[in-house]
Amino acid sequence: MARLRHANGKTLTMSVTYVDAIRDAQEKLLREDPRVFLYGQDISQFGGAFKATKGLAEAFPGRVLDSPISEDAMIGMAVGAAIEGMRPIVEMQFADFSSIAFNQIVNQAATHYYRTGVPVPLTVRLPSGGTPGSGPFHSQSMEALYAHYPGLVVVTPATVSDAYHMLLDSVALDDPVIYCEHKFLYRWLKAPRINGDGLPIGKARITRPGKHATVVAYSAMVHEAVRAADRLKEEGGWEIEVVDLRSVKPLDMDTVLASVARTGRLLALGEAFPWGGVTAEVVSRVCTDGFHLLDAPPRRLNSRDTPVPYHPKLWAAHRPTPESICLELRKLLTF
Repeated sequence: MARLRHANGKTLTMSVTYVDAIRDAQEKLLREDPRVFLYGQDISQFGGAFKATKGLAEAFPGRVLDSPISEDAMIGMAVGAAIEGMRPIVEMQFADFSSIAFNQIVNQAATHYYRTGVPVPLTVRLPSGGTPGSGPFHSQSMEALYAHYPGLVVVTPATVSDAYHMLLDSVALDDPVIYCEHKFLYRWLKAPRINGDGLPIGKARITRPGKHATVVAYSAMVHEAVRAADRLKEEGGWEIEVVDLRSVKPLDMDTVLASVARTGRLLALGEAFPWGGVTAEVVSRVCTDGFHLLDAPPRRLNSRDTPVPYHPKLWAAHRPTPESICLELRKLLTF
């Protein structure tokens, strides 16, 4: 999958970025499944706000379609198409804007199979999370909101390979899927190639093995957790296990509980706002089903309970960082 280019007679191996993986997955889907089409604002000739559909309109005429600036209409059309047998992929320009389509997603797409027995194989791509300067309207993490509703699958890929394979798997499902892709990872996260370990949606991954404490994270926070774990290893020889949830609905509590059984300590980590949400769900389930495994009270760490600030320095202080993660882990480790 790595791109090869020639310059001055030399072969250069080009890495694959997170956004490359998303584009490549969509290209494969369009090429192999005539039921797939893409729909979103400025995704055709412009290639989308983040170029995740660049060049696809030319390669697949009539199947990469620009939508009106109406998220409600976008999802309404896609729900209808899915009911009739198509497999639409809808790109929201930003996850925040999906709130305009909330009724269509949670009251139509999520409930349709339950009400009628007719599936709605719809994938909604949500460019999620914060980046410096994006501010309160282009930085939100909406995964917990959609995970609250029965009938929706919510995935949160944290690696280049997962960005690729989980999009393929999402479109293959007969359920509506909320595919949360983190904007900060688009071009920062790179890999030499796309690999596949065969993990299905709903199965977590042990990103970094350890024995002294467990950090359960997802999306971009997986990488912050690994950085923090590396620091604590150098600082005091602590071995921190990092669990990448990969999807928040379904939630793989078997892997989480097995990790807590090994370490006895839990930090649930997320970029979303602190009230409720994925980290609260993880802590709640561990306390209910694995209280006997804990050697210390579980902790959780999220962004601050304020709108996401514009200024890059304020944004950096708003979300969990390796420093703040290390601080929480030290409290756990010394309890």
